[in-house]
Amino acid sequence: MSPGLRRVTSTTGRATTQAAARARRAADAMSLGLRSRGAVDTGAPCHYTSRVSPIHSNPPPASDREEFAAAAAELLDLVRHLSGPEGCPWDREQSSKTLSPYLVEEAHEIGEAIARGDRAATGEELGDLLFLVVFLAVTFEREEGSKPAELIRQIIVKMIARHPHVFGERRDLDAQGVLRQWEEGKRREAGHESILGRSPERLPALLQAYRVQEKAASVGFDWQNVEGVVAKLREEIEETERAIRAGHPERVAEEIGDLLFAAVNLARFVRSDPEAHLILAVDKFRRRFDRVSELLHERGRSPQEAGLPELDRLWETVKLEEREKREPREKRRKRV
Repeated sequence: MSPGLRRVTSTTGRATTQAAARARRAADAMSLGLRSRGAVDTGAPCHYTSRVSPIHSNPPPASDREEFAAAAAELLDLVRHLSGPEGCPWDREQSSKTLSPYLVEEAHEIGEAIARGDRAATGEELGDLLFLVVFLAVTFEREEGSKPAELIRQIIVKMIARHPHVFGERRDLDAQGVLRQWEEGKRREAGHESILGRSPERLPALLQAYRVQEKAASVGFDWQNVEGVVAKLREEIEETERAIRAGHPERVAEEIGDLLFAAVNLARFVRSDPEAHLILAVDKFRRRFDRVSELLHERGRSPQEAGLPELDRLWETVKLEEREKREPREKRRKRV
């Protein structure tokens, strides 16, 4: 987490006193760029600009739109204060390039919190990410002159264009049809015909594999059932074993890549996030190994001194401990 994010709580009390008053005055007029220019009366019906949304299919106004607009304006004021002349020296020195690594970090932290099922942590991390997005928008405004409201209006226009089945001609599409339409729209916007396109180079390899498979599936290139995906995974394991027995290092490397790709495809097919769940698996391994080391320490030994048979026995002991702790919780949930 960036220093700027860590300081939000302590700084908010000072910066938002004046911001709150300004935000309340601006809330009705703001409404994140959806309300037409000049429509400030909160008692009036909500109107949208025709260039943003077709008249016949305007999205219904959210019940909390004024509250959201006020909070968004307050956050915008806070970020501008932090990065302004009277704000924080660290925040003032940041650029879009220096902030981008924090964006990747925060996105991963959200993914991990969601994978753990930790609702409180997920909410906190979403707040951090929202702060960072606004921070980047303000920084981009300073560098390029594009106001945050313009960025919001651009994404509104883009999302409406990407949902012609909602805002254009009504068509009955299932989720797969919507995904296919989405990818077609992205290709038209990019001006190229490649179905798979390109993934950002900084995207983790597991996620790149996931996205490529997802795009291929959007045009019908996919397995009929999960049994086919599992069979392919077994096939890749067998091919890897044959390459190892044959003693061909280059082929082994290739087959391991295919094996990992097939494992990601299984995760995609069952709608599971391979990146987040691999992180959980790493955490589980680390937790168990630390417990093995702790048990050895109680015996006056270290992992280096213990042989593999003893390490294996302790590993199974730790797994049994975890099961015994987990089972009472599961029984309590069933009774509830």
